[in-house]
Amino acid sequence: MKCAQKKERFTLSVEYVNFGTAGVKVSRMALGLGFRGQFDRGEAEKVIHKAFDAGINLIDCANVYGFMDDRRNIGSSEEVLGQALKGRRDDVVITSKVFSPIGSGPNDFGASRYHIMREVERSLTRLDTDHIDVYIFHGVDDMALFEEQFRTMETLIQQGKIRYVGVSNFQAWQVMEALQVQKGINAQPLIAVQNPYSLMNRTQEDELFPMLRETGVGMMAYSPLGVGLLSGTYSPGQVPDDSTLWGSRRKNQIALYMRGRAARVIAAVDEVAEDLGITMAQVAIAWVMSHREVTVAISGADTVDQITDVAGALELKLPEDTITKLDEISYGMRAVLDGGPLDEDVED
Repeated sequence: MKCAQKKERFTLSVEYVNFGTAGVKVSRMALGLGFRGQFDRGEAEKVIHKAFDAGINLIDCANVYGFMDDRRNIGSSEEVLGQALKGRRDDVVITSKVFSPIGSGPNDFGASRYHIMREVERSLTRLDTDHIDVYIFHGVDDMALFEEQFRTMETLIQQGKIRYVGVSNFQAWQVMEALQVQKGINAQPLIAVQNPYSLMNRTQEDELFPMLRETGVGMMAYSPLGVGLLSGTYSPGQVPDDSTLWGSRRKNQIALYMRGRAARVIAAVDEVAEDLGITMAQVAIAWVMSHREVTVAISGADTVDQITDVAGALELKLPEDTITKLDEISYGMRAVLDGGPLDEDVED
């Protein structure tokens, strides 16, 4: 569905869809502000502005996101976003998250009412706004506290400090449990779940996708490039540059992902990109967005060049035979991209 936007704000050629069960319209791609490879605030702002110019109207943030993964910089991504939104706030949908540790204190993490109410105020201050459009639990706390945490979210909705609720890193059965709790307390149901999904990791297809089709809950797919492995930066048999993620912090793990089926997936994406005259990143993200269960693919672009590249996927539709080829080569992929072993590295 094409959604008319102000010509000076967003491109009319970009598709805007309902955000899960909500009526608010968002682009099929979001910009995530993890900024793991960007250390300059000025450059980060340019990335955000470039995303706006490309028609991306959904920006994904979190209270713990900051430059250089440094605790002293926790929240700095929200600060940069607040600065970049000057004069454009009403045209942008913001998500932010709460749950992850922001300090060493006993109440510096989790989904207690105490922590949520404190952190939302801090995020609003850093974002320089009076509301967050979608407030997301960044992980699963003790499920015995579901009623407390979702009552708190409903309170924030009633106060006008947030508009919608989402969850991240929840399994399908946990999403269903959350929906039941929300129904029981007459709270607005969550609209989206944010989980990893890519050609390197198709775990969500087993249980989450059927649940999404049944409930209408939307999905924000993070790591659509397999933590950068499908970006075109890395190739089997080549030592990655030490300025890259897999050439620095993960240099001891890269060999795990350059063999067996994982290597063949990377090679297949490269081949498709060459055949179609586009980039590997565009192929990988377009494949993710080709699934009807996926509402939004989140790009973790750190530079203007990267966001310019991936934004090309917004107007790209892969041929059906190409999708089938990628489906077949990646079928059953369960790559664990946190340093753990691959489930599918056999030479079958």
